[in-house]
Amino acid sequence: MSDTLMVSVSGVRGLVGTDLTPEVVAGWAAAFGVWARAGKGDGGRGKGKPRVVLGRDARTSGPMFANAASAGLVSVGCDVIDVGLVATPTVQLAVEHHRAAGGIILTASHNPIEWNALKFVGPDGIFLDTGAGTRVRELAAGGENSLPRATYNAIGGVEADGDAISRHLAAVLALRRVDVRAIRRRRFRVALDTVRGAGGALMPELFERLGCRVSAINLETDGLFPRPPEPVPENLKALGALVRRSKADIGIAVDPDVDRLAIVDEKGRPIGEDYTLALAIRAVLGKRDGGRGKGTTVVCNLSTSLVVEDAAKEFGARVVRAPVGEAHVARKIIELKAAIGGEGNGGVMYPALHVGRDGPVAAALVLSLLARERATVSELVARAPRYTIVKAKVERGTRNAERMDRVYVALRARFPEANVDVQDGLRVAWPDRWLHVRPSGTEPIIRLIAEAPSSADAERLIEEGRRLCVAS
Repeated sequence: MSDTLMVSVSGVRGLVGTDLTPEVVAGWAAAFGVWARAGKGDGGRGKGKPRVVLGRDARTSGPMFANAASAGLVSVGCDVIDVGLVATPTVQLAVEHHRAAGGIILTASHNPIEWNALKFVGPDGIFLDTGAGTRVRELAAGGENSLPRATYNAIGGVEADGDAISRHLAAVLALRRVDVRAIRRRRFRVALDTVRGAGGALMPELFERLGCRVSAINLETDGLFPRPPEPVPENLKALGALVRRSKADIGIAVDPDVDRLAIVDEKGRPIGEDYTLALAIRAVLGKRDGGRGKGTTVVCNLSTSLVVEDAAKEFGARVVRAPVGEAHVARKIIELKAAIGGEGNGGVMYPALHVGRDGPVAAALVLSLLARERATVSELVARAPRYTIVKAKVERGTRNAERMDRVYVALRARFPEANVDVQDGLRVAWPDRWLHVRPSGTEPIIRLIAEAPSSADAERLIEEGRRLCVAS
């Protein structure tokens, strides 16, 4: 395994042509297929062959890797349901719809253009947990000769499913908390940036069905990202200009696989990814005809902004934090029967539909809130306290576990008065600020994230964390 091939619980990602090749993709897909066969997920057909849903984002390597993944799956006796170029949540929903044994999504999400990845989804539509992910990794590590290949009369087949996007959008519009009539009455002007990723295949149709007037950039689905694809404020200048030029009510950007959504206000200013979940929470919990706030639970990860806590507490809901990673948040949502959850990167998870991050769901809920409150985006943001989040990275180096242990000890000693959470790295917190230090699961770095009422306070926390990381 090379330095840039990153293997995590739910998948594997790497540089195309360097460490992620068709041979590597086919091997990992075959390993996943063997794991799926052990689960005997054939959709209740009683035919013995497990079905695996396969989808991809718009990256240029996608068609090549889709062919390789298909070959790997059918070679171990799996039937493939190919949903084509779609959003990540579309694949997750298709796994549930077809009662499949699992799914493979070919996407490197927000990673730069030269990357791609395989993400593995279980039969529940959720990314694999530690046990399942470890088993797939063990199968892949055994090499091609260790995988039981199908004989000539047991090879799997491939069928196309061209309706996955339509089903996804129909399900979003059928949600009770999505007020389609109110949104259509408002005829919102929406500025849209899909970064030439999979969003171009479904976001314009969503807004058309909602009666919005759309001005858009980067709708092409060719994977030639015109800017860094992560929808963070520094990458949304062109969208901000489009908002101002088109006099839009809101600007919306999604990442290449459409599981994250960021918002630009009516003045062309990015409001920060954490506000996506905060506004979605208000949409779900604050509905005037019997909102679900009091006594309910909201789940987010350890690196999610306090604006999410503020939104939940406004309606009497409790907030439970889980380790970073969609699968961790998803399983905590299920365990606690939470009303809504997500991550501070713009990922909204609404279990009324499914427990996966879903850009179309996020967009529909935010527009519902705007229609209900009859307020602008900037007015909604101004109703709650503001915080500043600062992020930094430190090279992880060698002897990772030992180094991280030393970092955690140093942080505890430096901040003995703070509340400590050790679910995922180390998070030290006070009522109005926090610092989270953890090793990245997708890059060979240590991530530092801090939040405080002012940028100066957040920067001080980051610098102290950075100093202790370097010194350790």
